Formats: sequence, structure tokens, C-alpha cells
Amino acid sequence: MYHYVEEIPPGADAIRRDLTVSPEAFEAQLQALAEQGYHTISLTDLYLHLTVGKPLPEKPIILTFDDGYRDAYTVVFPLLQKYGFTATFFVLATPAHYESPTYLTWTMMKEMADAGMEIQGHGRDHVDLRNRSYEFLVYQILGIKEAIEYHTGKPVRFFCYPSGLYDDDVIAVLRSAGYWGAVTTQYGRVHTRENLFTLQRIRIRGSDSLETFLAKVEGRQ
Repeated sequence: MYHYVEEIPPGADAIRRDLTVSPEAFEAQLQALAEQGYHTISLTDLYLHLTVGKPLPEKPIILTFDDGYRDAYTVVFPLLQKYGFTATFFVLATPAHYESPTYLTWTMMKEMADAGMEIQGHGRDHVDLRNRSYEFLVYQILGIKEAIEYHTGKPVRFFCYPSGLYDDDVIAVLRSAGYWGAVTTQYGRVHTRENLFTLQRIRIRGSDSLETFLAKVEGRQ
């Protein structure tokens, strides 16, 4: 799980630094994955593996990026293509609609989706979805699904809970909206048919050395 892949901006606080991986470190991580024989798969691949037994390649890995920041297009996307990898990007509708300079535009998302990247839902806005009305949940959850599908022409089947926060009502609306699963910010690597809407991930931090990164990927940390 990544957020920003860029140089740390001046005056960044501890949280921002923690969420930021430098482009040099990110490329080193991709190179290490390629050299060690990892193959990127999509959440759709994982879903089909868990539900109908679709085979996965040796050493499968899913790369995910939260929030849809502009560096996903300017930095991450070309590096993924350089190493023959794909990834899943969880995006927001409102920043794209207003073409915020720090977020992905719909045109960028379309190009990425056409190149094999998965563009999936993170909500119309980055808000806590717990204890919300049904109407609000539909607006956020179905709204981002319809927006991405309209602009990219690709199906949206997975959701990332903003800040990892959710409750039973959120999951119920996700199911009714036709989502196949959702990812959390909970640390872990165990995925089953029973936890498709509470999929765990491994956070990659800006302070992670390459050795720490590989230890996380290999389950040694």
C-alpha cells in the first residue's frame, strides 16, 4: 500500500513523510521485485482465485496506491511500465472533476486504465463513511463507481475505505452497488473468500529501507 511517490515537500510533517516514498526508492523496489521473479496481479485476479480457483502466477503481488495523487501518473505509471508491472489505483471523484493540480484527472485515469492499470473506487470524497445515512453512502460509493466507469469505460469492482474506516452499513451498500470486495489499512497478507470486504494490505513507509521492503513482501516482517 502506497500513497505518495515523490520527493518530500518542504515543511512536511511526520505523517506526510511517513506516507511518501521517493521515486528513487520506489524504482529500487520495483527492480528488486522484478529481479526476484514477482508478478503483479490485479484484485480481480485475486477475487477469481479465491472464488473459482483461477490459477495465479508464481510469487504474485498486488501493488495498490491510495487517493489518486498526480504522481501516480507522472512518476508511478511510467516506472510500472518500465518494469512490466501493473497496479491498482484507488481514486476520488471530486478532485478529478475540478482537475485539482495535485490529483489525477479523468484523462490520465483513462490512459492508465487503457494501459492495463486498475482504477478503483475510494469515494467521491475522502470522508469517514461510518455512521452515515444510506443516501450519503450511496452518493459516495455508487457515485465513484459510476464516475470511473463513465470516464474510463472499465468496470469498477473494488473499493478502498477512506482512512481504513468502515462499518456494516458501508459493506452492505458496497455489496448492493455491485462491488466484489474492499481493502482496508489493516496490516496482513491472509486473504480468503470470507474476508473479501476486509482485505488486508502491507503499508510501505517512506522510512523503509530496501531490506525492510523485501522483508515485508516476503513475510519476514
